[in-house]
Amino acid sequence: MAKPEYSTYAAPLSAAIDVAIEALQRFPPAGESGEGVAHWVSVYRELKEHVDQPAPEYRNQRSLQHMQADVLTYFLEATGPTVDYFWQHVQQRGLPYQRVNRMAKILKRNRLTSRSEYDLVVDVLVPYQQEGLLTPDEAAALSRMIGEFENRKKSRA
Repeated sequence: MAKPEYSTYAAPLSAAIDVAIEALQRFPPAGESGEGVAHWVSVYRELKEHVDQPAPEYRNQRSLQHMQADVLTYFLEATGPTVDYFWQHVQQRGLPYQRVNRMAKILKRNRLTSRSEYDLVVDVLVPYQQEGLLTPDEAAALSRMIGEFENRKKSRA
């Protein structure tokens, strides 16, 4: 069976980038200056160009997966009107992406399993505490998991 065409996966990602740009322009993230929003929009437009017109060596599934992660990371980790608008419109357009609460999965598993999970927890631990999205017990558990992950990496080195 033949692999699906690049465009089969690129078209929804390109549409999600359009939604991301629209979300950022309509509902700038809290504390972000006009210059900051312009930079975000510029980055997303560059990503869209790479998705829509990739160099031949990047016209593959793996490259699209990396770009998808670049596009969705903010919208999976942050909260607020920008994020809510993005996910509402992704769903309305029938795009194949879903909002996943990665933090809940990590807390349930009680262990960090990858560098991307480690990076997520390190990046959002304090803001989530400040926003009241984590209980003190959850924050303590995540701090413990960070330490355990760092110790595993040190022991392997």
